[in-house]
Amino acid sequence: MNEKIKWAKNKLTRSYPEKEMKIMELKEVLKARRFHKTFSEYAETPLVDLKSLAKRLSISNICIKDESFRFNLNSFKALGASYAMGNYISNLLNKDIDELDYETITSDEVRKKLPDITFFATTDGNHGRAVAWTANRLKQKMIVHMPKGASLTRLNNIRKEGAEANILDLNYDDAIRYTIKEAEKVPNGVIVQDTSWEGYEDIPNWIMQGYGTTALEAYEQLKKIDIERPTHIFLQAGVGCFAAAAQGFFANLYKDDPPTVVIVESNKADCYYKSIIANDGEYRTVGGDMDTIMVGLACGEPNPTTWNIIKNNSEFYVSCPDWVTARGMRILGNPLNGDTRVISGESGAVTLGLLTCIMEFDEYEDLKNELKLDENSKVLLFSTEGDTFPDRYRSIVWDCEY
Repeated sequence: MNEKIKWAKNKLTRSYPEKEMKIMELKEVLKARRFHKTFSEYAETPLVDLKSLAKRLSISNICIKDESFRFNLNSFKALGASYAMGNYISNLLNKDIDELDYETITSDEVRKKLPDITFFATTDGNHGRAVAWTANRLKQKMIVHMPKGASLTRLNNIRKEGAEANILDLNYDDAIRYTIKEAEKVPNGVIVQDTSWEGYEDIPNWIMQGYGTTALEAYEQLKKIDIERPTHIFLQAGVGCFAAAAQGFFANLYKDDPPTVVIVESNKADCYYKSIIANDGEYRTVGGDMDTIMVGLACGEPNPTTWNIIKNNSEFYVSCPDWVTARGMRILGNPLNGDTRVISGESGAVTLGLLTCIMEFDEYEDLKNELKLDENSKVLLFSTEGDTFPDRYRSIVWDCEY
């Protein structure tokens, strides 16, 4: 534990980014979930109420959404990929996605009306598997590129979905640029990525709306256990699409009394943290290899749309070393008596690891006080993946790596 957790409070003068916030309005998220519900594999993922851990940490509630059950893919990513690709197909058919269910959009009848499409994606693993899974059902070609250091297990899982996939000798952001150039050379080549650039906004926005399904489910599940509003939400961020989706959804719901939101990153890819400490309203990027076990968060360039949502709504930003998420994985995998076990991967457990450090380590008492975390706090977390790299999961949880 030589590397320290770093944190910063948002001191920017904030405004309401109306254009970006409309993306995550309740009506848009309800529309995405209606589409997801037409999948035979759809089922609400569990919201686990860690009562014993909350009592140990002197917090009212710690609730964590376990996305390892989503569509049997061990992560939440298919929510975004399926909704974005469904919208893309709907547009080609000159229809609204509300007019098309999953069975129709994957039918041979619809397939005959479409050109031969080649979908492209860059991924550390989970996103690529989700896009490949969707493309397979759409009966379309899929090409996936992974950055250097990617897991062979994750690569093989993508290939099992029928995609062409390989590992490049490039970091994540450079791999995206490579993929863009490749897609431009292919007739009907379509990038499915959760970052945006000029002229490429619809698909990332649809991905965000798709991610909104897990936030909507969590909101409804909290009400069932008599929690009308979480006081704190911890959200992990890579490029920022998931964090902005959840942040935007809850900020729209609780306009008059929003929860305190904490953005959590790997210290090897902490572009949001660095952007906030710069304190000028412009986002910063992180380059290099970004060598972290939190590979799902190893993104050095924020999505401009998500930056506007996050910087204007989220109050705290935390940069975490790998040992923090390893701690979270072990705690979730070895719960206190009465709590449900959650199998959470390297990019899924960092928020829980951080919360326990804030509440138990004296050196982070100032952050605890700034956050006003106490016996009245109701904390919402999202475990965005399960053991998508089983060998590493066992190395961390069984053998105490990191």
